[in-house]
Amino acid sequence: MKTNVLITGAGGAAAVSFLNAVRHDLDFTYFMGDIDPFAAGLYLAAEKQRVILPRGDDNNFVEKLIEICFEHEIDVLVPTVDIELLPIAGSIKMFEDIGVKVLLADERTLELCLDKDNLIKCCETFVGVPDSEVLDENFDDSDWQYPLFVKPRAGSGSRGIMKIDSPIELAGQIRDGSLLVQEYLDGAEYSVDVIADKNGKVLATVPRERLKVDSGIAVASRTLKDEELEIQAKIVADLIGLKYTANIQFKRNRNGKACLLEVNPRFPGTMPLTVESGVNMPLISLKDVLNMPIDGESLDWKEIAVVRTWQEHFIKSSEISDLQKKEQSSFQIQSL
Repeated sequence: MKTNVLITGAGGAAAVSFLNAVRHDLDFTYFMGDIDPFAAGLYLAAEKQRVILPRGDDNNFVEKLIEICFEHEIDVLVPTVDIELLPIAGSIKMFEDIGVKVLLADERTLELCLDKDNLIKCCETFVGVPDSEVLDENFDDSDWQYPLFVKPRAGSGSRGIMKIDSPIELAGQIRDGSLLVQEYLDGAEYSVDVIADKNGKVLATVPRERLKVDSGIAVASRTLKDEELEIQAKIVADLIGLKYTANIQFKRNRNGKACLLEVNPRFPGTMPLTVESGVNMPLISLKDVLNMPIDGESLDWKEIAVVRTWQEHFIKSSEISDLQKKEQSSFQIQSL
């Protein structure tokens, strides 16, 4: 009997990257789910294995997702959308009760990673971090040097990040505690893909230099051997209690020291570079959660580079129409 795996966030690069990394290695059945019937990743799965999901911030999200998992006899759930992570983590037992294993960091790890202020405070004694302070009514910029960065405490990528050049610009920002002020770092930016097993043992760290970034997504990158980044990433993974795969981001300051920016506690969209370098983190994580042996999987990797391109996937028009009908039907049921 085949193992059924549901991957959420099919419209994002993380879900597609995960599917491409594992689909040819294990004889599993893969379902792709998303809130949008136009999500490209849905159409990488067979028609009967495409699922329309509720939004992650929907009050009935977990309940509906459990129903979907039960209906399709899902064995492993792989969430890839930030807004879904905490609701699912807080309901792990409900999934386990219907026989679903969830490939996800635990709740404490997520809470640390999804609030950048919490993350910095957790790690600042042990690794390099930028000077940081919550922007609220008590914030005083008299000891700060411009330019500086302002970013949302929650969220990933470059969404909401602003370079602030003067006190006048800073005065225009809200001071409700939802933003974080950080020193301006002008050095190279890196992402380190890290994998730890379910016991918290770090198995591999693979640094990537982000050569070109567009809308928060690296479109040109290269893996590189860098002992400082690998050691710092392992320390961060241990501090946050990582038992999964995560993407840990650093940027160098004016003195060349690597400073922690954030941790994305899920598979990144640029995971194909790490897989091609030699470490198939999605496959290892999937085997680990299913208690399959991972001893034979490679943890060695080489330095390579990647540039990302568009790739078309052609389908029948009726396939989109069918998913639109499913979306409409789903919303009608939820509104009753």
